[in-house]
Amino acid sequence: MRSMRSLWVLVLCGMFGGTFSISATAADDEGGEFKKILKQNDCFKCHAIDKTKKGPSYKKIAAKYKGKEAEGEEKMLKNITTGPKVKLDDGTEEEHKIIDITDQAELKKLVRWILSL
Repeated sequence: MRSMRSLWVLVLCGMFGGTFSISATAADDEGGEFKKILKQNDCFKCHAIDKTKKGPSYKKIAAKYKGKEAEGEEKMLKNITTGPKVKLDDGTEEEHKIIDITDQAELKKLVRWILSL
């Protein structure tokens, strides 16, 4: 269903010569696509949508970058693609896991979804 909707957006934009930008919101995860990616990459080992675990909740991360989404996007992309040391809520440090996605557009959609929570 999601891919069909995306196809129609492309078709309509092509027909009317318009431009568009892809933005992901919490409503875009109707089928659980982003949650599935997070689960496959063991992200829920340290994070949850709305409660603190080893790391902050995704809603807490979104709140931290409210109004500063570009900064949040940059920071999150760095964390999930380069695996830097991160400080956990308990004060310990560990290397952040590198997510198993190489498509930059998909990574950005995932990060934008998290920031929309």
